[in-house]
Amino acid sequence: MSKGNIAIGFLIGISTTIAGVFLFTTFFSDYSFEVSLHDSIQNDYFGKLIAIGAVLNFFPFFVFMRKKQIYHARGILLACLVVAVAIAVVKIRNF
Repeated sequence: MSKGNIAIGFLIGISTTIAGVFLFTTFFSDYSFEVSLHDSIQNDYFGKLIAIGAVLNFFPFFVFMRKKQIYHARGILLACLVVAVAIAVVKIRNF
């Protein structure tokens, strides 16, 4: 049962990161979502955009910790680690 809970937490973490990127670009960009993503890739700040989107993972993590759903919270942490590795790969690729 714990593997399923970790997978659910992981999916929530990835979904929250994607939602954070979408919300950030929607509220703080003058352009559409697609144009903003393309611009971030062209101007080498895509990793920063993903990192800002990952900030929203704090909310489900602390909710799961408060409800003592430790394995869901571990899934959120795993998603954060995957996002961090993805940002590092993007940075290294652009270096």
